Amino acid sequence: MTKEELKKELGSITDPSAEKTLAETNGIKHIDISDDVVTLIIGLEKTDDIYVKSIKRDLARKIKLDLGFKGVKAEFQLNKLSDSILSREVKYIGIASGKGGVGKSTVTANLAYALKRLGKKVGIIDADIYGSSIPTLLDMPIKTPRSTKDEKIIPFNVDDIEVISTAFFLPQNKPLMWRGPMLGKMLNHFFYDVLWDDEIEYILVDLPPGTGDVAMDIQKLIPACEMIIVTTPHPSASYIAVKAGFAAKELKHELLGVVENMTQLVHKGETLKIFGEGGGEEVANKLDTELLAQIEIGQPEDHITIFDAKEEIGVSYLGLANKVLKANK
Repeated sequence: MTKEELKKELGSITDPSAEKTLAETNGIKHIDISDDVVTLIIGLEKTDDIYVKSIKRDLARKIKLDLGFKGVKAEFQLNKLSDSILSREVKYIGIASGKGGVGKSTVTANLAYALKRLGKKVGIIDADIYGSSIPTLLDMPIKTPRSTKDEKIIPFNVDDIEVISTAFFLPQNKPLMWRGPMLGKMLNHFFYDVLWDDEIEYILVDLPPGTGDVAMDIQKLIPACEMIIVTTPHPSASYIAVKAGFAAKELKHELLGVVENMTQLVHKGETLKIFGEGGGEEVANKLDTELLAQIEIGQPEDHITIFDAKEEIGVSYLGLANKVLKANK
């Protein structure tokens, strides 16, 4: 039996998650026959265990009992994976912190601009579900994105950086009361249903503080996501940042390093250590990783958040971006 003949036979099997045949959903992604064993990659509309178990039984019955093959090996993926950004060679960097208020989103936004200045095509996913701030930091209007005829979401473009955020889909000034499953559904939209530019090289993911459902969902979606941990020099921030770093390690993410934000304030020639000192180095040492950057407190000259490449803090972000690129060579 040829692969094409086998594909035609298997096409009559129903995807139980879609209630359509594999032929109708174009769900047969790969077929190989070797030593009387059939190897398959099957795309499903949903990959919940109940659907996978059901179609596994149907495939085994058809391939082994009806068609007489010795064995079958099958992998299952979401149908929409093949036309999503997750099917492409993109570097994902999660920006995480143990607690809020350490400037994690500000670091995300400025790192995106720094990477762009170094010639990289960058996108931002604002996954800080309960405290989305990327649109505000980038001085963007909060409005629903446009979509294509096939219901793909078109991300906003700011200075050639593509941005998608929870803030675009929620009522303004109202608290978010979602729990795990709804949060996961929103993240799935960001990765599967957004029409990201074909040339995107880096996606920065602004994660919620702490180690909750979103961090675990990110691990399932992008297990190769690298992590940067943001802290301030203050002991209370660094103590919790260490926990966030160990959580990232437990989820098998690679730690790129630590950014110490709000390191100091230079005012009228005097250097003020407002939040103490040493927190970033302590976090890096405990996590056995690098202190990537120490960012001073300051206000950009021509923007509410983004520092120009000629400003001293802007230069610090360029240094951070260079270290990120070096780590990904």
